[in-house]
Amino acid sequence: MKKNEQNQATARREFLGAVAAGAAAIGLAAFPGAANAGPFLENRMYAADETNPDEWFNRIKGKHRIVFDATQPHELFPFAWPKVFLLTNEATGTGAKDCSVVVVLRHAAIGYAMEDKLWEKYKFGEMFHANDPKTGKAATRNPFWKPQPDDFKIPGVGALPLGINDLQNEGVMFCYCQAAFGVYSTVTADAMKMNVEDVRKEWQAGLLPGIQPVPSGVWALGRAQEKGCGYIFTG
Repeated sequence: MKKNEQNQATARREFLGAVAAGAAAIGLAAFPGAANAGPFLENRMYAADETNPDEWFNRIKGKHRIVFDATQPHELFPFAWPKVFLLTNEATGTGAKDCSVVVVLRHAAIGYAMEDKLWEKYKFGEMFHANDPKTGKAATRNPFWKPQPDDFKIPGVGALPLGINDLQNEGVMFCYCQAAFGVYSTVTADAMKMNVEDVRKEWQAGLLPGIQPVPSGVWALGRAQEKGCGYIFTG
């Protein structure tokens, strides 16, 4: 490896290490007790949002209700399991209209809520340890947003439409954790010597359509279960 390439690789590792360490450090401090909650909210550690997430959960209806907890990229599972849930319910006599499926993107899975250009610029594939299923390497795009029809081939099944957009068309509800958004945007801005508000604005502008912001992923999991959803951990 040439010296310049070595320097680039070292800088990249240092950047990713700074993000990981910063996320861990801020993550421990970003959820204060009730007495200290005011400064947390005032500092906007989460993305600004004017909608009422509680109202969004009123869309959960139907006989069979499930919430999938995605805390990190875990191969295809955060998207394959919702599809399998719908397929097997269809096979046993319950169509998608009688099922409610919620996917909570939190912690290191929040990158899936954002568009391709952010994955490329901020190296989300390396930051979140998310590989592109087609190349097996760190993703430079969001592999689950508008994928090609043959991107996901399951042995014994064939090609399956596992894109977020495909699942949304079947009624699957996606939300993302604003607390994780605040933590990762802060440490990324610090590691890249950028203004944190600029990073947050850019990330906010790059959020995918139809994905609901929620105060935190654990808040959303609680709300979904209050609406009668069973719980499945996707990794």
